[in-house]
Amino acid sequence: MIKSELIQKIAATNQHLYHRDIERIVNVVLNEIVDALARGDRAELRDFGAFTVRHRAPRTGRNPRTGAAVSVAEKFVPFFKTGKDLRERINKHGMPSHGDGEPADNPLALDWRASRN
Repeated sequence: MIKSELIQKIAATNQHLYHRDIERIVNVVLNEIVDALARGDRAELRDFGAFTVRHRAPRTGRNPRTGAAVSVAEKFVPFFKTGKDLRERINKHGMPSHGDGEPADNPLALDWRASRN
């Protein structure tokens, strides 16, 4: 699901709200999560999961084409840990896969496959 689909789904179930207000609310929530991570804080959504920032130390990597050693600078990366309820809900339904990571019963995945050919 992408952000515009989320906004449409919220609008469909809350017809008393204006579309522009829903879009503003979704943007504020996402921006607050990003701002918290930028400050080095943790953003937790109960029963869903927690967003944190993890430090990656500087290291020596390899150029895959030449095999030459390449210096990789330190960086901070976002990390998401699922909440217990989300994990249980996903595992309870046992989503079958097509082998490419996309659930078989996901209508968007099926539409995507049809549009690829």
